[in-house]
Amino acid sequence: MKKQTHIIVGISVGDLNGIGPEIIIKSYEDPRSLELSTPVIFASSKTMQFFKNHFDSKINFFNIDSPDKVVHGKVNVVNVWKEPVKIEFGKEDKKIGEYAIKSLEAATKALKEGLIDVLVTAPINKHNIQSEKFNFPGHTDYLARALNGKSLMFMVSDNLRVGLLTDHVPLKDASNHITEALVKEKISTVTKSLKQDFGIRKPKIAVLAINPHAGDNGVIGNEDDTVLKPTLEKIKANGTLVYGPYSADSFFGSNTYKNFDAIIASYHDQGLIPFKTIAFGKGVNYTAGLEKVRTSPDHGTAYEIAGKGVADESSMKQAIVAAIKIFRNRREYDFYSKNPLKKASK
Repeated sequence: MKKQTHIIVGISVGDLNGIGPEIIIKSYEDPRSLELSTPVIFASSKTMQFFKNHFDSKINFFNIDSPDKVVHGKVNVVNVWKEPVKIEFGKEDKKIGEYAIKSLEAATKALKEGLIDVLVTAPINKHNIQSEKFNFPGHTDYLARALNGKSLMFMVSDNLRVGLLTDHVPLKDASNHITEALVKEKISTVTKSLKQDFGIRKPKIAVLAINPHAGDNGVIGNEDDTVLKPTLEKIKANGTLVYGPYSADSFFGSNTYKNFDAIIASYHDQGLIPFKTIAFGKGVNYTAGLEKVRTSPDHGTAYEIAGKGVADESSMKQAIVAAIKIFRNRREYDFYSKNPLKKASK
């Protein structure tokens, strides 16, 4: 199997008034970071120069007008816009939201066209990006429309992976969205991702209950008995190693999660609160189930510290590394899936 030495990592710049540009710069200040991948930042040379000067960085940018002109060994910046942008750190600004979307759309287009191999997205503000043309709750929903596949928010770290049945849905509506079809779809997506993206041949998956104590036999709701339990039994009967529903309150504190390759939570905070408690700063938000690889840090714009030079770039670095690893794993998975006789030599 031919190995690609330099994977091209496209980076959307996120909210310019937040910490996104800072953590991008910090992630590539060490020249050694360019040895195995080539970054392409979708923004503008003027804007990135402003951040370089503000943070007194030694990083050098290589300016290009199109992502097909990437130069390896350089931190490339694609000029998505050329006009100067007024940066006001920590301020929510509708105009800044427009630039975040310009960057995202340009990077996604390059991803679809194969001009970049993977996409890493810096944090956006979900409120100031909204417009008549862009009315998605966030990256995951936008990419689900822009790219082929069934998207799933998958929070991953070295020792924990958490997927969601419902993500950006109001809590009062979450249980109404959880149907047999949805559960089957999400578990299928997680199973495939664990195999092709993380190299786990026979993954074990745990599912967290919808209600406290899995409903206590109907005393605290019947959704677990009528939807989750029978659906999980059907999936298990087909050979998938899926278990649950588990009561969520003790699942993480008892370290039960360590017995599984992935956990599927019923709703957003049920999964993300324990994930960020255990892996914050080292976690990655990965959009599983799509034809292309996209990751992002596990945090938001952090307006309260924007511009101060104190933002921790650890999660951004992890997002870059994760995207590269997943891309390689997929390439290897596809190669051996198409060439089963090659498995012996592997």
